[in-house]
Amino acid sequence: MGRPKRDVRAAAEESTTPPDQLTETQSLAKVIKAEGNSLYSCLLPNQRTVLVELVARFRNTIWIKRGGYVLVDLIPVKEQTGRVEGEIVNVVREEKEWRKHNYWPKEFVKSTYEDDDDGKSTVGKMPPSDSEDEG
Repeated sequence: MGRPKRDVRAAAEESTTPPDQLTETQSLAKVIKAEGNSLYSCLLPNQRTVLVELVARFRNTIWIKRGGYVLVDLIPVKEQTGRVEGEIVNVVREEKEWRKHNYWPKEFVKSTYEDDDDGKSTVGKMPPSDSEDEG
């Protein structure tokens, strides 16, 4: 039997509204890679990579894509028991709303498709042929 819709909606609603302030152990992070078993490699604003676990209420409810942003709650070094350094407590779904808050890191600049490769997209174009170079 699947999860009740109210649980799914509550988790989705919770991830759309950003918190007013972050605690000392919380930080925004960019997802680098899904490691499996609800574990994700994330990049902190200080360019440190951490392994974090997705909390149970978001599992099989909210999907996290590579390059997306999450709110992580890091475990103090003294209390760590293994490779996992924290947990994902919220997923940034409405990035525009989150960016309005003063705790959004300046290191996470907004990326646009025009920034890549000087704005020249090669999608849908044929590769250059050798005959063009000879003529």
